[in-house]
Order: sequence, then C-alpha cells, then structure tokens
Amino acid sequence: MFIRLLILFTIVPVTELVILLKVGALIGAAPTIALIILTGIAGAYLARTQGLDLAYRIQSELNQGRVPTEELLDGAMILAGGILLLTPGFCTDLFGFSLLVPVTRSLLKQLVRSWMKHYIDQGRITIRRH
Repeated sequence: MFIRLLILFTIVPVTELVILLKVGALIGAAPTIALIILTGIAGAYLARTQGLDLAYRIQSELNQGRVPTEELLDGAMILAGGILLLTPGFCTDLFGFSLLVPVTRSLLKQLVRSWMKHYIDQGRITIRRH
C-alpha cells in the first residue's frame, strides 16, 4: 500500500508538471493557465449538474423503498471526478471528465464492480450483513 501511495503522490504530480511545462512551452503560459482555469470551471459545472441529477435519482429510489446502491457508486465517482478536475493538470482532468460523463462513468463502474468482486472472492473485502 505504501508503494501505491508513493506512486500516487509523487509520480502523478511530476507527470502533470512535465506535461504542463511542455504544453506551456508549446502554446505559451497564458493559454496553458487559461486551459487549467477552463477545465476547473467546466468540471465544477459538470459535477454540479451531475450531482443534482444524482440527488433526484437517490430521492426517487428512496421514495420507492429501494436502497440506491447504483446511485451511491455514481455519487462516489462524481465526487472523485469533481476533485480531479479541480486539481491542476491535464491527466487528472482527463480522468476527472471520464468520471463525470455518464457514458464513460458507466464503463468505469463496470471495471470497479469487477475489481470489487475479485477482491470479495479472494476474501480481501468482506461484507457484513446486519
């Protein structure tokens, strides 16, 4: 786990910094900064609209007496996508947008479900029932 966190907190920012410097050298500092600000604004807007839609879906599921499990996974992904879009960088923005767009989020949800099933089958994740 330590190695994964080390990679996450060192390799990802260094990669983002290298890409930002290369893009800045290619198109200039001002357009690069403008792109970063634009993706932040677009991300906040998408997270807000997707989040509001999700809140209505959760309320609908609860009103029908169902546990909104699918919606809760969507909510976690929308939250993560919004956070990634607020983080400066093109790689994090790309991944953040993919978590906010319903089509790509659906594909990523399938991957998350299969990853979780694999870990549950191995006994590395346990589910308690009350």
